[in-house]
Amino acid sequence: MAATITVTASYTTSGGTTGLGFETALAFARAGGDVIVAGRNPARGAEAVARIQKSMPSATVAFEALDLGDLASVAACGDRLNAKRESIDVLINNAGVMTPPRRETTADGFELQMGTNYLSHFALTAYLLPLLGHGKDPRVVTLSSVAARSGVIDFDDLQSERGYRPMQAYSQSKLACLMFAFELQRRSDAAGWGLTSIAAHPSISRTDLLHNAPGRFSVQGLTRSLLWFLFQPVAQGALPTLFAATSPDAQKAGYYGPDRLSETRGYPADAKPPPQSLDLEAASRLWEESSMLTGVDFG
Repeated sequence: MAATITVTASYTTSGGTTGLGFETALAFARAGGDVIVAGRNPARGAEAVARIQKSMPSATVAFEALDLGDLASVAACGDRLNAKRESIDVLINNAGVMTPPRRETTADGFELQMGTNYLSHFALTAYLLPLLGHGKDPRVVTLSSVAARSGVIDFDDLQSERGYRPMQAYSQSKLACLMFAFELQRRSDAAGWGLTSIAAHPSISRTDLLHNAPGRFSVQGLTRSLLWFLFQPVAQGALPTLFAATSPDAQKAGYYGPDRLSETRGYPADAKPPPQSLDLEAASRLWEESSMLTGVDFG
């Protein structure tokens, strides 16, 4: 039986279908996986499915509507998948938004990056836990970022309401993703969920992330356009995710990224988690806060 893989992908009105989520889904489809691409833009999603099927006519791939900026959409996606699927073997929490210049919020009032990058993936994982429980050697791979190195979880201002700095908020959201991956493994081991939870980061890759949120003509967007050679090809940026999702050498609660130039280039290897991501007390508190904010209980 083919492995069933769910990949959350960032299909925005301005984005294309060449991001990390697409490359990850394409690689799994080429390997014979049963792939679900979940994103908020149906037109872009259909385009991604068509491109995968054109590249691999025998591919089994479907689009599932999922707006990570709206917990109601996350719950609805979880309900649909639980109703029509028997199991999921791999969940890849990939989609993200990066450094919008002004503070924006999700439908639920969360700061956009914290809500999209972290809280909705927290909730989605909980909704899909029953399917993962029926999966074969189930894995959850959550994408962090090299930006997590400078991240701080500000429990007094998780939603950046007192002061919004784009990169600071992004770094916090990606640190939260990393801490979630580690804490999910600890809780799975304690509760017997049978999961392997792993984190990965792509370093800096030629995605549309900097074009979409900061804007094509922002400093970040112009850097992405004019200095494109500083960024890894997207397919290479997806390799740590694919390693985490498939390799027998990938360890529970592992963290993987590129192996050269301070984890900015190369091929998958152990990444160094920042010290703040290993704070057990903070990770447990973040989990409880996330459960309260999303209204989702893994229990």
